[in-house]
Amino acid sequence: MAKKTARNTRGKIVSAAWKLFYEQGYEHTTVEEIIDLSHTSKGSFYHYFDGKDALLGTLSDLFDEKYEALKPELTEDKTAMEKLLFLNGELFGMIENSVSMELLARLLSTQLITSGEKHLLDHKRTYYRLLRSIISEGQAKGQLTTGQSINEMVNLYALCERALMYDWCLSGGDYSLRRYAAKTLPSFLSGFLPEKIS
Repeated sequence: MAKKTARNTRGKIVSAAWKLFYEQGYEHTTVEEIIDLSHTSKGSFYHYFDGKDALLGTLSDLFDEKYEALKPELTEDKTAMEKLLFLNGELFGMIENSVSMELLARLLSTQLITSGEKHLLDHKRTYYRLLRSIISEGQAKGQLTTGQSINEMVNLYALCERALMYDWCLSGGDYSLRRYAAKTLPSFLSGFLPEKIS
């Protein structure tokens, strides 16, 4: 029970922080405001985080919460490719609506220079476990190629998503990330499909 309470407290802090970052900007958000909105204490905040900067690495937690919430929608009637494209559309829609481009850029840049944990590459995350499950099932059902390993395909999918997010930040967010990905990702992932026998 203590572990669940700890997860809930940390989760409340993370959710409150990102809500405030989106609404008023990272620079204009204080630790005190995060504590107030999360209904936690200063002691709790500093138990989990060294300061506001430490929260930047938690964006991947928000992404994983989104994936957990989407799991029930990954029904049997969807093919593996449809599931992958659905997850991407939902995530990128969430990014456009609740994560500012400036914050996403900040996260991507901190991951480039960190000497510590690279949260976006943590293969224990819900994100990677869900991708492995979808791809494995897709291969077993003949919906995806078996010419590449599951890990190779997971890494390629994750690479495509990071590239799309990076390009969106580089372009100053001057187009819809979700719509652009819906147009380009199927081409990137075309090698995932089994070869048609003529």
